[in-house]
Amino acid sequence: MSKATKIIEMMSEGKNSKYKVIISRDRGKDRTTEGTIAELIDYFGYTLEKGKSWESEKGNKKINMNPKNIKALITNLNNSENNAAANGYSGTSYDFEEI
Repeated sequence: MSKATKIIEMMSEGKNSKYKVIISRDRGKDRTTEGTIAELIDYFGYTLEKGKSWESEKGNKKINMNPKNIKALITNLNNSENNAAANGYSGTSYDFEEI
């Protein structure tokens, strides 16, 4: 097996990994959602979209609508929530666990 095929197999294994995303709020219970990266990007599409719509405002961060790994997805979700918040802090945070 060539080196390129091994790399492609390793990359495809990572895309099929399942993750549990934990949504925490300042007040209230934590919620969880499970899925692959593609499923989670689809599930949280509106959150990414609303953060993207506010990224041009002063002090807001750029949002990647198609992150390549779970850490990038979590970072973009947290930034999206904060971009859309009136005072810059939404009180909602995201974290993940590998299943």
